[in-house]
Amino acid sequence: MPSPDSYDFVYVVNAFAGDGSTAIGGANVQTVTLTDSVDTLDNDSTAVGSSLESDFFGTVQLIGLTSSGDPVISNGSSAYVLSDNGSLGPGFVTTTTSGAYAYCFGEGTLITTPGGAQAVEALAIGDLVTTANGTFCPVKWIGRQTVSTRFGPAERLMPVRFAAGSLGDGLPNADLTVTADHGMLIDGVICHAGALVNGETIRRVPLAEMGETYTVFHIETEAHEIILANGAPAETFIDNVSRRAFDNYAEFEALYGDVPEMEELPYPRAMSARQVPGRIVARLAGKAVA
Repeated sequence: MPSPDSYDFVYVVNAFAGDGSTAIGGANVQTVTLTDSVDTLDNDSTAVGSSLESDFFGTVQLIGLTSSGDPVISNGSSAYVLSDNGSLGPGFVTTTTSGAYAYCFGEGTLITTPGGAQAVEALAIGDLVTTANGTFCPVKWIGRQTVSTRFGPAERLMPVRFAAGSLGDGLPNADLTVTADHGMLIDGVICHAGALVNGETIRRVPLAEMGETYTVFHIETEAHEIILANGAPAETFIDNVSRRAFDNYAEFEALYGDVPEMEELPYPRAMSARQVPGRIVARLAGKAVA
């Protein structure tokens, strides 16, 4: 398991304003380490509203994110912004309460099915999708999440676009946009899209291209699977993050209620660039756009 997130400065929140402006005090030099107590993974995918463990405040709740991706936490009596930037305050920072980015596909992504490629937003519960090993499995649920770009998510959570051919062997067969934490199976390793960004053939998508809001979709099957998105092996949803992040969570709850935790596929997972094996970095270096 990767190391928990650690921050060197603590800012007391003095007031929240309705327009997203948050008044904070001056920096207090205090190292605070946060650990995700929901899924125990340091994977930048904790939903706003989730509980976190800290070595300084004890159990806290993630209540928001600043525009630069710093966590806004509450210990029940006071709120704080944690940051590695010692020059944020006193003053105002922009915060948002939307920050749950799960493993999702962008609208228009073509998912391989027994009947041919199908746009992810057109899939329905019960439809069969094709796995990377050639078997078929039914869709259990399609989660939808509307993301606002008003304040802009932290760079590490911005959508990632794989140019056609950027993964080698002509894959993906068309440009593919996924959320930064979405895992792509490469040489036996599930690599988060954000960990593969090279600034050339694999890029973060400028928010100006996404409009004021955009919608992402996750495909959930009964088990964690590898399916084909624009021809490239990509994971289905794994419940390391809360389904409550999705607009239609009530539908899942009505259909299934409480469900057991899912078991991940037996592949190592690279959640940051430093965890991506050198052989994969070398394989993807300089891949020409198809």
